[in-house]
Amino acid sequence: MQELLHQVLAGLATGGIYASLALALVMIYQATHLVNFAQGEMAMFATYLAWSLINAGMPYWPAFLLTVVLAFVLGVVIERVIIRPVENAPVLAVVVVFIALLVILNSVTGWIYSYTIKSFPSPFPAEPIFGQYVTSHQGGAIGVTLVVLLLLFLFFRYTPLGLAMRAAAQNPDSARLVGIRVGWMLALGWGLAAAVGGVAGMMVAPIVFLDPNMMGGVLLYAFAAALVGGIDNPAGAVFGGFLVGVLENLLGAFVIGNELKLAVALVLIIGVLVVKPSGFFGKVLVTRV
Repeated sequence: MQELLHQVLAGLATGGIYASLALALVMIYQATHLVNFAQGEMAMFATYLAWSLINAGMPYWPAFLLTVVLAFVLGVVIERVIIRPVENAPVLAVVVVFIALLVILNSVTGWIYSYTIKSFPSPFPAEPIFGQYVTSHQGGAIGVTLVVLLLLFLFFRYTPLGLAMRAAAQNPDSARLVGIRVGWMLALGWGLAAAVGGVAGMMVAPIVFLDPNMMGGVLLYAFAAALVGGIDNPAGAVFGGFLVGVLENLLGAFVIGNELKLAVALVLIIGVLVVKPSGFFGKVLVTRV
């Protein structure tokens, strides 16, 4: 029973990280109706920026906040410079751009920092402060994730800018008619998605260590989480993240072993696409013919 509780709590901790990255995927999907395959590499690059700031002597939390700002700027620049010119291109062309962005960010990071695995500090105490079932970093990661999710909810629900961004993502034509600058709203959406991804990267780096390929598996789990909850539903993506994290830990510990844990994400992706493509909370679109 104790081992079961430990795996569930640890799954919630990693699930919170998956939820953050899944939310970033959903934010981009709502704006472009495409999956940003480079989301993980953007988060990884932001994490390396945080590592550079901390190594330069900056305390962790100021470096954390500055990295979130830098990740936001990176997302806006990518949208304005790379994505905007191909927004009306065929879907396949945009997908190729996303994949190219993934490869470029991975290669540039490896060129700058090398592919040597590095340790990334945790801001939380080394000693467990949440009992024997969950480490301090796991508990802290859950707390940081929940704070980020709460701030995003309040921003999109109660601020004029957040409401304008939602309107621009859901119905660009109507948003333009009421004076909303849709182009800039989408750019800000990319910036927020990059910032949220950066938070996920900084929370997962102390667990998986820091290297240019560290977000590959995390992105796969996040994609599975977004599909389970509904690729067009932010709240569903959060639910899916926690669910995938718990399932990954339970199945890895008691059923298939840790070596095959990544297969859990693949099975979930295939199962959702076959059985319920809209996910648990996604919208089902019906087209009259």
